[in-house]
Amino acid sequence: MIDLHYWTTPNGHKITMFLEETGLAYKIFPVNIGKGEQFKPEFLAIAPNNRIPALVDHAPKGGGKPISIFESGAMLLYLAEKTGKFLPADLYGRYDAIQWTFWQMGNLGPMAGQNHHFSNYAQEKIKYAIDRYVNETNRLYGVLNKRLADREFIAGDYSIADMASYPWVVPYKNQSQNIDDFPHLKRWLETIRARPATERAYAKAKEVNPNFGQPVNRTEEERKILFGQTAAVVR
Repeated sequence: MIDLHYWTTPNGHKITMFLEETGLAYKIFPVNIGKGEQFKPEFLAIAPNNRIPALVDHAPKGGGKPISIFESGAMLLYLAEKTGKFLPADLYGRYDAIQWTFWQMGNLGPMAGQNHHFSNYAQEKIKYAIDRYVNETNRLYGVLNKRLADREFIAGDYSIADMASYPWVVPYKNQSQNIDDFPHLKRWLETIRARPATERAYAKAKEVNPNFGQPVNRTEEERKILFGQTAAVVR
């Protein structure tokens, strides 16, 4: 059994998508980040960066004591190696999938995340910041669209690279992107959306958080929790 510490964010969806694809037994432990539950000592014990998701696998491959993992990219790689699925076995295919997973972790996620923040959450609308991140998100969409021009999925077959990027493209409207400008990316998005495991993962999000998918108006207290933390929270 895998304990999944989760909230309904793009990084959280990556892991439920993988788990639903493989049928691994898991139990969700909701971590409501708007209420500050990510700062509870029991969560920090497995996720010292106080970010979701995180997991504890009570039956690691080969046996041994439970293992805890944080960072969604590391979690995807761990689960792929545990199951032998969604990561090619050959050297070239394996590192193709891994490099595109890292691309999402270092590029698409952070840039789209800042796009969301300055466009949707920041009370002060700073044009330079909005333009910077909207444009960089647009560039990254272009990179992915070009990559998908001659293949069905990012690394050929469906893999952790796709699961990493998909949840960050789903909210393209909130990122001020016109998906019709990226026909290959649009086709890819629709293909993954139609997968039964993806449908189950996003249905699970609605079960965990009934407000998932609705416009979010953060309270002042929530903004302090989500956007106002310093090193004091980890001392």
